[in-house]
Amino acid sequence: MSERYLSINSIYKATEGEGINIGRPQVFVRFQGCFVGCVNCDSKDTWAFSDSDQDKWTLTKAIDEIWSLSGEGSLTWISITGGDPLHPKNVPGVEALTKELKKKGFLINIEAAGTRVVPSLFDLVDYISFDFKTPSTNVRTDVALIQKMEQLYKGKFQIKSVVESKTDFEFCQKNYLDLKRQLDRFAFPWVLTPSYNVNESFPEKRFQDVLSWNESNGAHFRVIGQQHKWVFGSSAKNV
Repeated sequence: MSERYLSINSIYKATEGEGINIGRPQVFVRFQGCFVGCVNCDSKDTWAFSDSDQDKWTLTKAIDEIWSLSGEGSLTWISITGGDPLHPKNVPGVEALTKELKKKGFLINIEAAGTRVVPSLFDLVDYISFDFKTPSTNVRTDVALIQKMEQLYKGKFQIKSVVESKTDFEFCQKNYLDLKRQLDRFAFPWVLTPSYNVNESFPEKRFQDVLSWNESNGAHFRVIGQQHKWVFGSSAKNV
């Protein structure tokens, strides 16, 4: 196994807290570095890249840590997140890590910011959680990328959108209906996540509103909150 350095923020064992695989114990590999810039990001500490190899993990060290935390393979799922694991500076390391983990029999989920489709990596992984950014993030993503995902990775991905307001919900609804008109058939799950911001008290009214908007407008989405924030609070890390 050739040695290389990876820009990793942390590796930890936790239960999946969001999306359609909520509740699944797994090992998370959180990469460092992100230029997407969502204003409501809850992991801004992962944005900056470090130029020093002393602040990075070797591939061997990362594999050993994952193997140990997984109970020597007892936990089969690994979730690669960030930061942005799809940033061009991270992709070679993520691909190298994924190939080594697949050799050991692990199943890989990649958390994608929704700003790019990376076939060289997406072909390797077992599942893709693909963001579709809403207006509250102040990031614009292209709905054409969802069409591309449906063409290339049917049955292998979910779409996730953070909803802060009715404007966010209506944005998702409009794009969903536009896709429905453009594609003959699609069946990927589109998850709406009511935002639960850092240092915010549990936003009960926002959850109720998102549930109501969905139920009243065709129920096209699955509304799934962030379980880890309910359990550990909105500011906890590595949970």
